[in-house]
Amino acid sequence: MRVTFYGVRGSVPSPGPQTARYGGNTSCVEVRLADGSVLALDAGTGLRQMGNNLLREGRPSPVHLLLSHTHWDHVLGLPFFGPLWGKDNHIFVYPLANDAQERFQRNIFDDIHFPVSVDDIPARMEFVKPETQTWRIGSATVSRIMLNHPGGAQGFRIDDDGGTSLAYITDNELRAGKALVTVEELARFADDVDVLIHDSQYLMADMPHKHGWGHSVVDDVLNLGVLAEPKRLVLFHHDPDRTDDALDAIGERSQSWIREHAKGTEVVVASESLTLEVDGK
Repeated sequence: MRVTFYGVRGSVPSPGPQTARYGGNTSCVEVRLADGSVLALDAGTGLRQMGNNLLREGRPSPVHLLLSHTHWDHVLGLPFFGPLWGKDNHIFVYPLANDAQERFQRNIFDDIHFPVSVDDIPARMEFVKPETQTWRIGSATVSRIMLNHPGGAQGFRIDDDGGTSLAYITDNELRAGKALVTVEELARFADDVDVLIHDSQYLMADMPHKHGWGHSVVDDVLNLGVLAEPKRLVLFHHDPDRTDDALDAIGERSQSWIREHAKGTEVVVASESLTLEVDGK
């Protein structure tokens, strides 16, 4: 399995000199499976560069797009996804539910927010609503879990037949007041994965002002890492106002803490163009 980060910010794109090293694009992660299948986790502004790379490589379709939810920062890149504009391409979209599918199409490709309507997209765009919590994509089994986020969101676990595994849990508040899912349930969901990517937007200093906003504090994510015991814990969905220097400090502190509490886990701060080669067990 190969995992490449194309967008790592949350809430809104944040380009500029103070965010250039980690990147300012919003959520998009590419996963390539053992059989060559291509998955895109979320369609934030990072999806544009992912699409450009696929076109340069001449990658055959399909592309499987798994959406955590349909807030703007997670879908804004879709109209600029190069493969969408090729008539021979096939894109499967796995949104949260039927109502999310309807909003998703209406709000983006409606001739008002974007000049091309959904009916005029050249590629074959197929919306899929799995009937179960687990289904197959290529050589992998994909599972999902509901998360704690205003309006709803879902996380994914991908278990590849090559023996590798990844959990993608973003836009989730681990300290949510009325939790749909507990920390213990999430730890079981992500148990012993090779890579656990989790929303780490806030610091304790941001609380209590941002309690209930649907994002997690870094300290809580580290504690989840102790329970889930992933090989790599990736801090993701950075606050748009968090500078590169601030993320450096978060990374150093988190790596030091995890060495004391979970020796088998490595902490990584997500950055654009970061690629993780994940070996089978």
